[in-house]
Amino acid sequence: MQRDYPPESNFLPYLSAYNSFNVNAYTKQVATIDTIADLSKLDVKGLTPFYVIGEGSNTLFASEEVSNLIKVNLKGIDVQQQGDGHLLTVAAGENWHTLVEQCTTNNMPGIENLALIPGSVGAAPVQNIGAYGVEFADVCRWVKWYEFASGKVHKMSKEECEFSYRESIFKQQLKGKGIIIEVGIFLSHAWQPKLHYAGLDELSIDATPVQVMEKVIEIRQSKLPDPTLIPNAGSFFKNPVVERSVYEQLVAKFGAMPNYPVDKKHIKLAAGWLIDQAGLKGYAHGNVAIHDKQALVLTNPNNGNGEELVLLAKYALEQVKDKFGISLEPEVRMVTEKGDTPYQEVLV
Repeated sequence: MQRDYPPESNFLPYLSAYNSFNVNAYTKQVATIDTIADLSKLDVKGLTPFYVIGEGSNTLFASEEVSNLIKVNLKGIDVQQQGDGHLLTVAAGENWHTLVEQCTTNNMPGIENLALIPGSVGAAPVQNIGAYGVEFADVCRWVKWYEFASGKVHKMSKEECEFSYRESIFKQQLKGKGIIIEVGIFLSHAWQPKLHYAGLDELSIDATPVQVMEKVIEIRQSKLPDPTLIPNAGSFFKNPVVERSVYEQLVAKFGAMPNYPVDKKHIKLAAGWLIDQAGLKGYAHGNVAIHDKQALVLTNPNNGNGEELVLLAKYALEQVKDKFGISLEPEVRMVTEKGDTPYQEVLV
């Protein structure tokens, strides 16, 4: 049960608007960054512990009280012709899906497979967002970030960002050390559609970028609930990558299952399918539930709190582990009074 903090306590009881789970939580301060000049005014020591937030579409306020927040609202898009493509300079506070629409409809294809991924542009490199065979890393040229300790802006190349599956240096060594303020995206003129994922393979090889984008939107809308109608954060868990020998043992025991080869030794499995096969699609407990069309999505249809979603996530992890022997990892970032908190500390 969440408390109503009295005004004199200096807590701010309105954070449901700051996350797509619509979870209410309490914090003492929200510092907003509307311009680059605002960065120099940040009292990071006074805000510590803190969590940097964009649109809150990949965030779970996992406790009743959370750390201070730094809200990034930087705006701006610049497009330049460069060699055999377009170089886009995009501020971190821009909406990702809006960017995809603008690029695709203005003959700058390359990120249409990433349509309808919720959140801000600044979150894209942190998670190295990806869908339908395309990742942010595929189009990234550089990332600019502001370092708290030095007050300087650094420009990091794609290689320096250390991108991997839903990972980057910003979730590891640089976690909590600064704010992403801008990204450089290169979209080549030598575009070819990527259609090898289920659903997209229904399209012709001559499909246009707009047709690919529209198909991606259609597929996602058929599976994923609109967070404005059913609060959620999209895919809650990462798709697990296992050794090929483990995959072969699973197939021998459970039969054919969705799989995506990563390399000669590793196979990526579908976390949603594993949760579904564990009997949890549509499972509800209290105010929260696992979506009845896509088991990868946890929802908050009845204004539950963060603790309820934590318990639901933990239950899903346990059931998949018991049935398949596979340990899923949350993709959603969990925020407590300590700030961004490792899921191992939250799901105990």
